[in-house]
Amino acid sequence: PEEKARGITISTAHVEYETANRHYAHVDCPGHADYVKNMITGAAQMDGAILVVSAADGPMPQTREHILLARQVGVPSIVVFLNKVDQVDDAELLELVELEVRELLTKNEFPGDDIPIVKGSALAALEDSNKTIGEDAIRELMAQVDAYIPTPVRPLDKPFLMPIEDVFSIS
Repeated sequence: PEEKARGITISTAHVEYETANRHYAHVDCPGHADYVKNMITGAAQMDGAILVVSAADGPMPQTREHILLARQVGVPSIVVFLNKVDQVDDAELLELVELEVRELLTKNEFPGDDIPIVKGSALAALEDSNKTIGEDAIRELMAQVDAYIPTPVRPLDKPFLMPIEDVFSIS
């Protein structure tokens, strides 16, 4: 309820889906600065990340924190989704935001010049209002994730290790 009312993610949310190539367990981590601890919990076991940046606002302070934290917890690969392109009329502004994101990634020891950046609109995809920046952009994003983020190596000859995020007592 609070998340919806404020329009921000507070708790991590888990969703699973697949492309033709892979099965994904997607963790939506909070971007709001007050909930960075929750983001760290979600990021600690990631094999890759989709960094969502608003094309209208550009990188925010929490964007910088997310990139830094991704580096610190060992997220090996990032693909960027430049969202809300439907709110930006100026192509030069879009290029500037992309350049800013690439510089931030490079500054934090990610290969900023090589990381795929896909431009689109999540809202257009949800509302089916503009196929090019909506559904097509999401399909392109997932194609880039499939291509750019390497398939993780899982050591099957080692003891089983399962991370536990929460423990609940039921009485």
